[in-house]
Amino acid sequence: MSRGSDRDAMAERIDYGIIGCGMMGQEHLRNIALLPDSNVAAILEPDRAMRDAALALAPNATAVESVSQLVAMSDCIVIASPNPLHLGQLEEIGAARAVPVLVEKPLFTQPDDLARLQRFQSEFAAPVWVAMEYRYMPPIAAFLQRLGDATGGLKMLTIREHRFPFLDKVGAWNRFNRSSGGTLVEKCCHFFDLMRLAVDSEPVRIMASAGQAVNHLDERYGDETPDIWDNAYVIVEFANGCRAMLELCMFAEGSRYQEEISAVGPRGKIEVLVPGPGRFWPADLGAPPVAQLIESPRHPKNPVLLDVPVDEALLEAGDHNGATFYQHQRFQAVVRGATQPEVTIQDGMRAVQMGLAAQQSAMTGRAVDLDFSGSDPATVSMGH
Repeated sequence: MSRGSDRDAMAERIDYGIIGCGMMGQEHLRNIALLPDSNVAAILEPDRAMRDAALALAPNATAVESVSQLVAMSDCIVIASPNPLHLGQLEEIGAARAVPVLVEKPLFTQPDDLARLQRFQSEFAAPVWVAMEYRYMPPIAAFLQRLGDATGGLKMLTIREHRFPFLDKVGAWNRFNRSSGGTLVEKCCHFFDLMRLAVDSEPVRIMASAGQAVNHLDERYGDETPDIWDNAYVIVEFANGCRAMLELCMFAEGSRYQEEISAVGPRGKIEVLVPGPGRFWPADLGAPPVAQLIESPRHPKNPVLLDVPVDEALLEAGDHNGATFYQHQRFQAVVRGATQPEVTIQDGMRAVQMGLAAQQSAMTGRAVDLDFSGSDPATVSMGH
């Protein structure tokens, strides 16, 4: 995959360029290091501490100063920069050279960004994969695989995330709605993506109640107090008649499981219980919990519980239960030309649009109707 024709002996190696080497960027670096025939050739990270940490993880990489330099040295790009930079960096990559891109969620943060994203999508020739890691957590992947048989046809889906507050980020960009896109975009687009995937339909109405109750209220950045929400309920109605609900609490890190997802249909129920990052589990409590899959048929009643362990090396490589590694395996196949992205620009777009609609509903106290029926995948009408 290397660009120089004089490097035939290394033709199968994939050279990565990484934009943004904070917490998530470093997780990508650790997981790329676990993949065969993979090399991080270049990193772009303006913060010195984060850049030094990244170079310690990828000692063969060169620190560069521009997207164009990065693209010139890379077979593919991973964007893991702060949210408001994603779209502009996609555009910079497009202006330099069309190479495969794995871009972290959210794809964009403001409604006005849609036209720019649509223009990029129409002009960019290489594949783009939107990083929705939750799809690839082994317990959630097992849940999705078994969902149809266990429920006999999904009718209700509930996602509960009880977790820790937002972590510290460079420049505190995740403390403010204007830079993060807001909690229901920044954090919850993962879950709206899971809803669409599980339900296999498009949303038609969203109702939400959300706010900031506990977290970051005593913090100050200049003369500003963070305004990012820390709790929410969101109800989504889908075109096929299914209903889904998200319950989010970001001051519940004492929970045994971080995510609890249940799906119910006429045949029965299936649940998955997913622990949070092992590094946050108190050592005095012993080993961290193991994910569990539970199937509960209606007739005869007989709940069956199955542990879904994750390889220890993958748990140590990041905070997403091995998902980042499995996502990179599939993305690598895209880079090699063997397949197409499983999470497309349209998927990433829809997840953000659902988040924006949920935030609009929470701010106005009114349900928001969605219409994704148009032929243009980058537009959606939202009304009350």
